[in-house]
Amino acid sequence: MTQLIAHLERQVESARSLLGIVLAQAEAIKRQDVETLLARLADVQLEMRTRERLERERDELIRSAAVSLGIRPDDVDIDGVASLVPPGEAEKALLLSAELRGLLTEIQRVHTANRVLIRQELTFLSHLMRVLSGTPDAGYSPTGWTSAPQAANTVDARV
Repeated sequence: MTQLIAHLERQVESARSLLGIVLAQAEAIKRQDVETLLARLADVQLEMRTRERLERERDELIRSAAVSLGIRPDDVDIDGVASLVPPGEAEKALLLSAELRGLLTEIQRVHTANRVLIRQELTFLSHLMRVLSGTPDAGYSPTGWTSAPQAANTVDARV
């Protein structure tokens, strides 16, 4: 378990990086800056590769702790893992674990907000496209299906 602190520090560093990226995405969405949003999406994909590697390390640490504790890997928690390291390291591990949980919660909150913002932007664009094309919303009337009349759209090849 000597690598526990180093692993948790790498987890926290990665989570901080990911939080920075999703916050930058939020700003790009608000500014309607598509290029920056796409660049941050590429950053998320790179960071997720790092997170996958860290999750494999975490799984190995959990399996090792489970063997040492004589329990199933599914039953291992941070307190159990912390009991396998010296007291000073255990306290630091608990603090890092709490920080990591907080960062992951904040990442999830910002990511969810970003999804809502993007969905709103796409709904607005869809509405604008219908207005510009002269196509009203189709749907159901009180008596059943209502088709949306299509405006006569022609292409002027001379333009």
